[in-house]
Amino acid sequence: MSQLLIVFHSRTGGSRQMAWAAARAAAAETACLLKPAETAMPDDLLAASGYIFCSPENLAALSGAMKEFFDRCYYPLLGRIEGRAYAQMICAGSDGQNAARQLARIATGWRLREVQPPLIVCTDAQTPARIAAAKTISGVDRARCADLGAALGAGLAMGAF
Repeated sequence: MSQLLIVFHSRTGGSRQMAWAAARAAAAETACLLKPAETAMPDDLLAASGYIFCSPENLAALSGAMKEFFDRCYYPLLGRIEGRAYAQMICAGSDGQNAARQLARIATGWRLREVQPPLIVCTDAQTPARIAAAKTISGVDRARCADLGAALGAGLAMGAF
């Protein structure tokens, strides 16, 4: 049976809402495990057929906790998860492109297969107060995350990737 692993980090709640929306929709299609980046381990990735990585953009890059997850898991998994499907979601204060590029480079090193372009949700948080504030992701954007989760879950369940 296929399993989708969703690894996320969230300090202000935006990425968490995005990951939960994707997980709920994916669970209707295939087994789905939602793990915070701080607790996700190489064995979690080995047990999964595909992945969604969900991170906030911090200072035009992946969050430190998400980067630490990749640092911790990268070398133990080299040559062991090649060809598996992945997608990414970025919760951005501005454009999120650099964080998405950074994540894609890591996935390229693992030889993962991107099955959808990055989904970037922009919160327009541009002041110190808005950056630090709890985020509320709109229903439209949560639906986009759910669509991504459902599509990846269905694709894994059907053996499409």
